[in-house]
Amino acid sequence: MPIPLTVTTPSDLEVEITRVFEAPRRMVFDAFTKPELVKRWLLGPPGWSMPVCEIDLKVGGKFRYEWRNQDGRSMGMGGIFRELAAPGRIVHTELFDEDWTGGETKVTTIFTEKAGKTTVAMTVLYASREARDGAMGTGMTRGMEDSYARLDEMFAAKT
Repeated sequence: MPIPLTVTTPSDLEVEITRVFEAPRRMVFDAFTKPELVKRWLLGPPGWSMPVCEIDLKVGGKFRYEWRNQDGRSMGMGGIFRELAAPGRIVHTELFDEDWTGGETKVTTIFTEKAGKTTVAMTVLYASREARDGAMGTGMTRGMEDSYARLDEMFAAKT
């Protein structure tokens, strides 16, 4: 049984998604920042792949993700890294090609390890409450649950 996500709204503009992984912090951080690993788990619901995963992991560096499903539908997004403190913190901007989130968001991800388990707390700051509520209404957390379950499998296999 996968570990569930915890989703809260700490302010009118934010969503915080928290999840615990049974893996050391460095391993979890690498899974979030190395393209060859990201492409294996950050896929959302079943049937999607990530043909494009580019990550220039440095302050001011850009990233680009593009997904494609079995029916040929595609989705893309990118952003810029604003802060990096490996393996504990990443702050980046994020903007989807089809802007369904109300403009650019700011994402702060904190990696905290305790007793060999890592808690990932991701806070997404939206431009407005309407944008935040709209994003939450897209089913984004379901796709995250599916992706994180894949990540659990990777950690269990120690890859």
